[in-house]
Amino acid sequence: MSGPGKKVVDVAFKASKNIDWEGMAKLLVSDEARKEFATLRRTFDEVNSTLQTKFSQEPEPIDWEHYRKGIGSRLVDMYKKAYENVEIPKFVDTVTPQYKPKFDALLVELKEAEEKSLKESERLEKEIAEVQELKQKISTMTADEYFEKHPELKNKFDDEMRNDYWGY
Repeated sequence: MSGPGKKVVDVAFKASKNIDWEGMAKLLVSDEARKEFATLRRTFDEVNSTLQTKFSQEPEPIDWEHYRKGIGSRLVDMYKKAYENVEIPKFVDTVTPQYKPKFDALLVELKEAEEKSLKESERLEKEIAEVQELKQKISTMTADEYFEKHPELKNKFDDEMRNDYWGY
């Protein structure tokens, strides 16, 4: 096989080797995502299989002599000439240049969202650790120890007592 068809098959074959399906599967957390991922992988494998079998085979050569015997050389020569003059148009990709900038912008947005998510995860992990620490110490903690960690509350309570505001 040669030409654009072979290139498509080669690219699909290389792409299938570079995909880390197991690595991506480990990142999924919901059952719905796992179902969708399984569907995507199955569809990819079906398309790749079709490309490998159907489009990777060379067409059988035409036995022109066989047809010359049965039909006649003049008509067969005319068909042979027409067959050899057939030019298969080359595929011109007009879609990729149109969507590549959008895809690249989405990748940048994805990276920003990932960084933001990681920062938020770190903040939440710290907050969880503080709450767990507070939970363990709350039964033996004094007000002074608590206000040491939360000076804004101490200032609020001091202001309320100075202004003789007792919450009612």
